Amino acid sequence: MHTYIASSTAMIDIENHAQLLDFLVQSGLLGERSQPLCTTLHGGVSNRTVKISWADGSGWVAKQALEKLRVQADWFSDPKRIHIEAAGLRWLARLIGTTAVPSFVFESHEQRLLIMSAVPEPHQNYKELLLTGLPAPHHAAEFGTLLARLHDNAFAYREELSLEFADTTFFENLRIDPYYIYAGHHLPAAAPFLFRLIDGTRKRRLTLVHGDYSPKNILIHRDRLILLDHEVIHFGDPAFDVGFSMAHFLSKAHARVSLRHQFAALADTYWQSYCHQVAGRPWAVDLERWSINHTLGCLLARVAGKSILEYLSSSQKAAQRMAVQQLIDKPPATMTALIQQFTSRLSDYE
Repeated sequence: MHTYIASSTAMIDIENHAQLLDFLVQSGLLGERSQPLCTTLHGGVSNRTVKISWADGSGWVAKQALEKLRVQADWFSDPKRIHIEAAGLRWLARLIGTTAVPSFVFESHEQRLLIMSAVPEPHQNYKELLLTGLPAPHHAAEFGTLLARLHDNAFAYREELSLEFADTTFFENLRIDPYYIYAGHHLPAAAPFLFRLIDGTRKRRLTLVHGDYSPKNILIHRDRLILLDHEVIHFGDPAFDVGFSMAHFLSKAHARVSLRHQFAALADTYWQSYCHQVAGRPWAVDLERWSINHTLGCLLARVAGKSILEYLSSSQKAAQRMAVQQLIDKPPATMTALIQQFTSRLSDYE
């Protein structure tokens, strides 16, 4: 549980497993005779990620931040964000419990490297489960409860957290710019809505915001949800987390046509679970309206921004753009109404 300061400034590539193991030996984390198995994990666009496993089933996950993200469009972000994630990991253990996040192990500022405990096997990725399995209402309810606990417990530490996570540079670089600004520039009709949303988001500094709260960052182990990937955590607008995650549920309702009604119900279960936990909180005033706007903004950004959903076809992306652009002219008054109207409008374009 310490920070390694190397004598050389040479950057290693942790996907070169020999370099990674060498580094861990030099840093004192591994003995020279230790022979763990290293496996490169794929799927993320902003980091190199390697799992380090031992024969007894225990393990670590090493993450090294990339300067240029692995997407088609040019998308850059300072690798120093890995240390925001390390701070977020330590805080989240306090705010939502040590069983809901991996344990912090180690960070290196020179190598832009974070190491945390690996989630034990067997586990499932929530995104993959939603794309291939049957949606489970209790997982959606827990997903809402977990986010509510994060936002609400963080509010109690707002003076400290507002200072430690005041820097929103990575949220701007990895969310506002590639999602809302990029989409606004490419969809002129939606630009006024998106730029008003940006302006409001920057002003709403209420509690700790995860910034990447989505099913892909949830692993399910022994029917318990474990939250990953905290590199855009910051003090800001909690409605962004709600809208960002709600857009994932609704986009999957779009993709899985035969289960659309079940996914719409799942999205509402998520929302109702979250609302039940935060009703009446001082930081939650006007939360539903802003959550609706962020849901619409993220639904649009995931088909017209830099980070496009890979599971929607070209025709589905076009349908989602048209459905959302109709709704932003007069957004629904409630999240339940938004869920119903979005899913019903999709059939008009199929």
